[in-house]
Amino acid sequence: MTTASLTPPATARTPLLPGAHRSVLRLHRTVLWSALALAVLAVAVTGYPYLAAQSRPGLIEFLGVTNEDDLLFTYMERAGLALLLVPLAVAAFTSGPLVARELEAGLHQFAWPQGDSPARWLGARLTVAGGLAVAAGLATLGVFRLGSSGLVTAHGGLSWADSANYLATGPAVVAYCLLAAAVGALAGVLVRRTLPAMSAAGAVTGAVLWLLSSARWHLLPVSTVVDSSARARAAWFPGGVPENAHVMDQGAVNAAGERFVPGQCLPDLPDPSCPADTVVIQAYVDFHPRSHFWYVQLIESGIVLALAAGAAYTAFWVLRRRTP
Repeated sequence: MTTASLTPPATARTPLLPGAHRSVLRLHRTVLWSALALAVLAVAVTGYPYLAAQSRPGLIEFLGVTNEDDLLFTYMERAGLALLLVPLAVAAFTSGPLVARELEAGLHQFAWPQGDSPARWLGARLTVAGGLAVAAGLATLGVFRLGSSGLVTAHGGLSWADSANYLATGPAVVAYCLLAAAVGALAGVLVRRTLPAMSAAGAVTGAVLWLLSSARWHLLPVSTVVDSSARARAAWFPGGVPENAHVMDQGAVNAAGERFVPGQCLPDLPDPSCPADTVVIQAYVDFHPRSHFWYVQLIESGIVLALAAGAAYTAFWVLRRRTP
């Protein structure tokens, strides 16, 4: 018996990712490296204004702000609006380069006969897009929390209920990025042309963002404070409302329990919605306290994830129906 026969055979190294996923990453490595560079740049830029203001006092006067905190507040207020574009970017990338461009160019016809079924082909791209969507959402969350630390909850600072601040400081931004990936895959399979698919995916994702932004504070019952003191009746605003509350409605109540806004029911400003009796008996406020933030975040994230699952299922169904 030879020495060679006693040597155990070399075992092949198991790849970290399946072949279909590796091919997707290799094919789109330029875009992926660019996205990583942008994320690193966003993290670096987030901390720059505050550090620059401390090391360069002249920058405060040049920008026309009062102090370092004012500079950071102004910067992060605009950064929050810019971060809303992250889900739209995920939708455009998924629908265009990942799915529609390969279908438009016919590259899928080479992959499918070599063992990648249509479902596996789409699954690999959707998995990669989903992973990138989660990374983009977490990066958005981390960047904004890093830059706005202490500003969102401070009195007179960034409002936690504003759409940009709300999305960028909770898990809903990750859910929206996953929805963008699923909608992008569906648009790519349906349209099969790069630019139209990118436009459609961005439009649908933006529409869902806008609709849920308009309805999110109606997903949870409000808290109400009613006050019948003379001071509350004169100011049309009760006491006991938290300073950082998100006010949904306020006004007065007459003896019959009807709500109205006294400022709109003056004799020289008649309003058809005003009651006959405009004597203020109580003042009321409907509001969401700061503690409602996480409840609304979880409810909205659940709705968005359900929509993402529906879009992903529809994408696979459409691909199966269109595949001969």
